[in-house]
Amino acid sequence: MLLPLTILLFSWSTLVHAGGVHLNGPCNVLRNRLQLGSYQFYSECDSQTYCSGTTGTCQKRTCRRADFPFGYSQGDPGIPDKCPKGQFCPDEEDACQPLLPVGSPCQLNRDDQCQAPPNFKELADTSNQGSNFNGSVCLQNVCMWANVTLGLACLIENTPYIGYGLDGSEEFINIVSRGNCILGLYCDSQQLICMSNKALGAACGADKECDTGNCLGAGVCGQPAETPNRFPSWVYVVVVFGLLGGMFGTLFGMYIFHRYQRDKERERRAQYWREQNTFRQNILQMRDTATTILQQPTAPSSQRSTIYGGSNESSQASMLHHGMAKGSGLRHYTNDYEDSGYTPQHAPIHPRSDGRF
Repeated sequence: MLLPLTILLFSWSTLVHAGGVHLNGPCNVLRNRLQLGSYQFYSECDSQTYCSGTTGTCQKRTCRRADFPFGYSQGDPGIPDKCPKGQFCPDEEDACQPLLPVGSPCQLNRDDQCQAPPNFKELADTSNQGSNFNGSVCLQNVCMWANVTLGLACLIENTPYIGYGLDGSEEFINIVSRGNCILGLYCDSQQLICMSNKALGAACGADKECDTGNCLGAGVCGQPAETPNRFPSWVYVVVVFGLLGGMFGTLFGMYIFHRYQRDKERERRAQYWREQNTFRQNILQMRDTATTILQQPTAPSSQRSTIYGGSNESSQASMLHHGMAKGSGLRHYTNDYEDSGYTPQHAPIHPRSDGRF
């Protein structure tokens, strides 16, 4: 059972290797190989050089296959150019070479190294499956055309790749099967003849058997792996209302919380002012009481004796005199006005020590 191409690309990206010999360093072309499991080309030279069989040293690469080659930074002026039309760049990336005719040896999965058939527009696979390149295919390291029709004998090539799970710990085998049948057909592995592709939902045993190129684990042809997920309209409606509800709910919750905080702060300030007002009223009441007491007429000596609880008039006079000497300034202030004949409303206003009247 084949897995989606995205997992296969993940396995390739984790297995990209390059040698450590730099420019003009010694190398051996006999050690060039395809890495086991990923079939990535490997040589002793680094990612910007190739091993020259003539000099036995690493030399700068003169061509590239990818738009963004591995080992080069973006905008690097040393990035080599891609080969022009009618030529190809081999895995070694040493120099551009002319396309190979049918029957010529080619490198693994390098369909682009083979010459296209005259009717390549009819045979070329322009989908993401990439079963051939311009109607040409490299099978078993030989260039051929993908033009075998229904019911005729075909060739097949099964290449096992090592795949890895998302966490990198799980390892599995992913077999890629390719043939030389025309578009819409596949080469059956048992009968080795071209058979029609299967429609969506039909039973399958490999990705190549399905029109969509995706055989699900349940053994039926599913949607293409690159098909985006589509949801019904009600899902978008629910999401929109959920977002709006969350926004307005958050705003309403903040409003309620801040209103509670404002009411609490307002009550605290009101309580403070009530306490201050009560304190002020108490002070005013104490002042009025003191003024009332000081303005009362002087009682007879007999009454004063009764009030102070003594019978000795001299002692009582001495006590009264002593008390008046240590009386408050308010009492002296009132007695002065009484002695002078002025009433408090005609009294002059003197500033206090702090500058207030």
